[in-house]
Amino acid sequence: MEIVKREKAAPDEFRLQQLRARDLLRGDLEGEDLEDYVQQRVITTTLDKAVSWARGNAMFPATFGLACCAIEMMSIVAARVDVARFGFEAFRASPRQADLLILSGRVSIKMAPVVRRIYDQMLEPKWAIAMGACSSSMGVFNNYAIVPADKFMPVDVHVPGCPPRPEALMHGILKLRSMIQQDPSLGWRTRYGAQETVEVLPEDVTRFEQEPAVNVFQPGDTAGA
Repeated sequence: MEIVKREKAAPDEFRLQQLRARDLLRGDLEGEDLEDYVQQRVITTTLDKAVSWARGNAMFPATFGLACCAIEMMSIVAARVDVARFGFEAFRASPRQADLLILSGRVSIKMAPVVRRIYDQMLEPKWAIAMGACSSSMGVFNNYAIVPADKFMPVDVHVPGCPPRPEALMHGILKLRSMIQQDPSLGWRTRYGAQETVEVLPEDVTRFEQEPAVNVFQPGDTAGA
């Protein structure tokens, strides 16, 4: 679907459109006039694109924060950024009513199974955003206690920063929306065979198909949390 910005129409053109609409209702439009009228007002698409358009404009993030990035995440609902313009303002308190998980902060080894359980309880299809350097690459906490989010769950968009501004998170959300709406410019992982956060050659893909070497519990395990 392509939206084109046009110049403001003259009052005479609006009147002409009203008369053509009246003629259509009366059945007076025929031949080329009817064909031109229909082509100007009917949009054809596929069911998959229509569903993707609806999903990309009505997402329900989970009300879930981990650390200082959560304050920036809360700010996107306020008037300055106003995420409601794009249909993302309805944060849901239950993961069973949410389809977007924003990992806003550092993820510790003990917190990883809890985060994974929340992700498993969310609706399908679902997406995840790693907000900030901590959940993307451990940030300043270069020790054994912190784990990147994409080591134990799939992450669709990484938003860099420590912490990223609300505008940066908004940019990441819009990128995710473009991906959901099947934007062909965002398929670099598929084109280049990227696994997790590493870009690999096709002959080296088998090296990354093993289980991630992170000491976290498997989904569904009740131990530790």
